[in-house]
Amino acid sequence: METFDTILFYVFALGAIGSALVVIGQRNPTYSAFGLIVTLGSLSGIFGLLGSPFIAVLQVVVYAGAIMVLFLFVIMLLNVRREDHERGRGRAFKGVAVLLALMLALEMGAVVLRSGLAPPPATFDASTRTMATVLFSGPYLYVFEATSILILAALVGAVVLAKKDL
Repeated sequence: METFDTILFYVFALGAIGSALVVIGQRNPTYSAFGLIVTLGSLSGIFGLLGSPFIAVLQVVVYAGAIMVLFLFVIMLLNVRREDHERGRGRAFKGVAVLLALMLALEMGAVVLRSGLAPPPATFDASTRTMATVLFSGPYLYVFEATSILILAALVGAVVLAKKDL
């Protein structure tokens, strides 16, 4: 059974990496948003394999569901077509992006070689009670509230940008 979990872990990991590449490589923002939904679904599968069903369901319901619907709503509301780059600037950014991607690939390779190609063990407790206690008490309460204010400000900003001049 452990081999099946390992294979499933790598399938979800490759799905997350592939769809994340679609997110950053796609010029159409709608396709990028759909790629992000697939990435979040793959991460949900990884959390499920790690023995954390609460975070797995939260990943699908909150992030892939609510937040991505909000993103798609804003993309459609702003009528964003596709990204067009200027000729000179695109090459400079592409060179920096390739350099950073190579550095990330080297770091990921080092981590995989050090870990012995095994998925991490499920040793943390991510039950609903534990997660609620961590989120809504102590130092994380302020971070949680700041995040909600940031999301609200982004929503108001999107509505202001999409508003037609009267």
